[in-house]
Amino acid sequence: MNLEKVVFGFFIVLALTLNFGFVIGDIDNPAHHHPYELYAAIIVNLIATVLKFGDRTQIGAVHLSTSLVADLQLIMAAILYAAVGDTPAELIMINHVVSLAGGALLANIVSVILLIAETLSLRR
Repeated sequence: MNLEKVVFGFFIVLALTLNFGFVIGDIDNPAHHHPYELYAAIIVNLIATVLKFGDRTQIGAVHLSTSLVADLQLIMAAILYAAVGDTPAELIMINHVVSLAGGALLANIVSVILLIAETLSLRR
């Protein structure tokens, strides 16, 4: 068993699950979207991005691009989340935060699909 591939797969799947955990729930209810879960998703996504830098293959380049997309969208969601206040007009912004995190979720799903496809294509 290759420990490097285990760690790589762990962070890819953890990034997906943390992102999913933040997005799931009523899109307009801030109580369903905890900011610490968003920040954890950002940190794990950044770690996954760093792990993808060493791969020189074409699939590695696509892995890196999906990770960069997820990072960008999660960071934008965190910036927008920081601007959300307690007034009703500001609470509407949570929809945009969750939408950005949903886009990052889609990028993470693509990354996991690539990981599965790469794993299935390996020959013993």
